[in-house]
Amino acid sequence: MPRFDVVSMQEAVMRSATGVRAQMAKQYLEYIEKLGDNQAGKLQVNPDERIGTVRRRLNAAAKLAGKNLTIRRVGDELYFWVQPPGQARPGRRRRA
Repeated sequence: MPRFDVVSMQEAVMRSATGVRAQMAKQYLEYIEKLGDNQAGKLQVNPDERIGTVRRRLNAAAKLAGKNLTIRRVGDELYFWVQPPGQARPGRRRRA
């Protein structure tokens, strides 16, 4: 009879993922996990990377970790922080 365990979705995805994408996801998860309360991270985008790609990877890692991030772009840098639980993210402004 096989042994059954319940694991978090994050653990299941990370352990079953392989290749370059898995390594990138792990790296971005580490960035998010390093943040403490009232701390923000800053990512400097390399010239050979697109800022939109880095932002997408960061959002995907946050979703995997079950956290809501606020991400702000300043030039070729991304600043990001974790939203406290229960605090709503501001909505996007739409053009009229």
